[in-house]
Amino acid sequence: MKDAVNILIIEDDEDINRLLCNIVQKNGYAPKPAYSGTEAMIHLDNREWDMVLIDLMLPGLPGEVILKKVTEESDIPIIIISAKLETQTKINALRSGADDYITKPFDIEEVSARIDSCLRRYHRAGLPNVHQVRHKDIMVDTDAKTVTVNGQELKLTAREYEIMRLMVSSPHKVFTKANLFESVWNEAFYGDDNTINVHMSNIRSKLAKAHPDEEYIETIWGMGYRLKT
Repeated sequence: MKDAVNILIIEDDEDINRLLCNIVQKNGYAPKPAYSGTEAMIHLDNREWDMVLIDLMLPGLPGEVILKKVTEESDIPIIIISAKLETQTKINALRSGADDYITKPFDIEEVSARIDSCLRRYHRAGLPNVHQVRHKDIMVDTDAKTVTVNGQELKLTAREYEIMRLMVSSPHKVFTKANLFESVWNEAFYGDDNTINVHMSNIRSKLAKAHPDEEYIETIWGMGYRLKT
């Protein structure tokens, strides 16, 4: 069992939590259940985690508060598993730093595959023999998995980091939405522009906050995105 990969499962329904723990364990990882937002906060403060699964409707503290805490303090992968079906709720969760959103009732095999896929992307090795990649005043450290802009380290989600690493490694390339999605999500692209749009909007916002006088990413209409030279 891959004891080094610890996954915190925050779900108040005991049956669903047990089911998620079983999925995680069968995938070869170490699950830890939490049944309320308050209990989750204790576990988050006491140790480091490799991934967090979060239900939004929790007793004690809502999942949105947990999501905010995790994204502010780390760049670990986060999957929301919720009965909330509204598109705006999903968009808000992605904008807040979630890497994936699964709706209930869920398919066991799908959850299993998404957990593996998310962890695989996060732990994927960086560029061969290159530990730091630069463009303008952007510096990507592929060992530490950090992005620094104008001397400030950006607080990026795992997928935002992968998008930045990919674009900085090929600063003159125009990346289509399909390019980005299939490279970062490691899944086939079926024209779901919204996922890429949300992540690019988040990245641009964080870049602008770090250096308001500089524009780093340009939209090539009808084609995709490219770093500005």
